[in-house]
Amino acid sequence: MDEEQLGERERAVLALERRGFPGPGAKERAIREELGLAPVRYYQLLNALLDDRRALAHDPVTVNRLRRVREQRQAER
Repeated sequence: MDEEQLGERERAVLALERRGFPGPGAKERAIREELGLAPVRYYQLLNALLDDRRALAHDPVTVNRLRRVREQRQAER
């Protein structure tokens, strides 16, 4: 595998983040069922991906949107 490519799990995290979810709990259920991850671990991976240039190259729209959300939340603290 090329070092510059994201792994399957990393791509799956970004793909899940692109989707919309109908209500509370739906996203957490998808994280558990589709990725086999605890939500806490999922968000740890996602946060690390937002700082990964490979993730930005793979899905710039999603990564930039999530970076903006993260920056807004940090500014509110």
